[in-house]
Amino acid sequence: MRSQRRATRSIAGARSRFDAQREEKTGMKNRLFTLMIAGGSCLVGVRAYAHHSFSATYMDDKKVTVHGKLVQFLYRNPHSFVQVQAPDDKGQMQIWAVEWAAAGQLGKQGVTKDSLKVGDDVIVVGTAGRDPADHRLRMINVTRTSDGSKFGGAFD
Repeated sequence: MRSQRRATRSIAGARSRFDAQREEKTGMKNRLFTLMIAGGSCLVGVRAYAHHSFSATYMDDKKVTVHGKLVQFLYRNPHSFVQVQAPDDKGQMQIWAVEWAAAGQLGKQGVTKDSLKVGDDVIVVGTAGRDPADHRLRMINVTRTSDGSKFGGAFD
């Protein structure tokens, strides 16, 4: 009879130790899951914070047209850029930084990294940057004058 009691106590003790270990593992999994969710939320928040507002950078109601030579075309994400050497409103030659859509968005329109070449004569229509000294535009469209090819802004 005593050996049965000891065996019963031993089994009961093993079960409680097993239950405690299982609860500890479950608790650790829950903490890890919570930590992963919190970390992911922070990353999403940083990405959303880092992406600028177009209305804070550009004046949607002020269109500018520049006609000049393409000096650079960066086909990339999150935004592509072109730089155009063209005169400003005073006739002084400037390098205009023109922000365009992401490579994936441009690709859907048929724009590739080879669509524009350095030295191409282009006409760019865009919305002006808030600081005129920056010579910055948000692309509405660009036309290559040699063949009339026209590409849109595609920020949607």
